[in-house]
Amino acid sequence: MMKIKSIKITFLIFYAISFSAVAQYEEYDAKIHFSESGDTLLYRQLNPLQVEDGKKYPLVLFLHGAGERGADNRAQLTHGGMMFTNPVNREKYPAFVLFPQCPSDLYWPTPKRPDGFQQENPFPADAEISKPLALTKELLEKVIETYPVDRNRIYIVGLSMGGMGTFDLVCRFPDLFAAAVPICGGIRTDRFNNFSSKTAFRIFHGDADSVVPVRFSREAYIKLKAEGANVEYIEFPGVNHSSWDPAFNKSDFMSWLFQQIKK
Repeated sequence: MMKIKSIKITFLIFYAISFSAVAQYEEYDAKIHFSESGDTLLYRQLNPLQVEDGKKYPLVLFLHGAGERGADNRAQLTHGGMMFTNPVNREKYPAFVLFPQCPSDLYWPTPKRPDGFQQENPFPADAEISKPLALTKELLEKVIETYPVDRNRIYIVGLSMGGMGTFDLVCRFPDLFAAAVPICGGIRTDRFNNFSSKTAFRIFHGDADSVVPVRFSREAYIKLKAEGANVEYIEFPGVNHSSWDPAFNKSDFMSWLFQQIKK
């Protein structure tokens, strides 16, 4: 009898958590970006609870990891989505938030997935921008033009594959973002040669990452520091690939992000 009761309680807790997640996900509008070339990009958009006349708001672009690719226009909210719909955060940090979804056969930072992350450095030095990132840039510009977005407070956050995409976009558009938060990502650091940008970086990685080696973030930090960038690196001892969990749970994750202003 006690076992049945325990199972029932566990199910109710799981159901409550699942219902809460679904409810918060539904606060994001499900949309599709259509490019002039005929390509499409699925994305979710969260708006401030109230948009006041004459006021401009920050914008957060969030790039998900490889495991959230697909065509359901929902999986990309798995990690980080509820952070922005949290009622306290939403009231304290009103913003436009974009979660595009990369198709399952494509990749954010490169036209195709690098052969292996255990190589010395698998990232290309001069690859063309990938199709999903090009579409994301189009979407970003469209939203900036359509909504009252503060151009001095545009932020980009990404984890794993999205962390790599975060580095990639800042390299390509160094004057666009006020802040960048690449989590367990990587980049060929030669791309930061003579790098000049006002973007503030906050890099996170777990030192026990068995998927994306921690050396990629360490090398990016050292290179950015040498180039004079505004960069902070936070490493989590004993944490494997899911370093986004302790990153998102840092007490100043949101406050640090939203206090960044491009000057």
